[in-house]
Amino acid sequence: MKKRLTEQQEFEIMKLVLDKFLWIGFILMLFGVYQMFAASFLFGSIWFIAGVILLILFIILIVREYEVIK
Repeated sequence: MKKRLTEQQEFEIMKLVLDKFLWIGFILMLFGVYQMFAASFLFGSIWFIAGVILLILFIILIVREYEVIK
């Protein structure tokens, strides 16, 4: 029999997972900026765009999963 999680437990696990996406996205973007100056603009911009795409996926996942209250 599988154990069920409460909404609070599910939210805490989701925060841990999404935090990793956030770090990876920013690291990719920083690496891209470094490569733009160190190696070539094209190579660096590919890494930068990969980081942006990952962060956009992060935003889509948050908006889809959780209600944003203003």
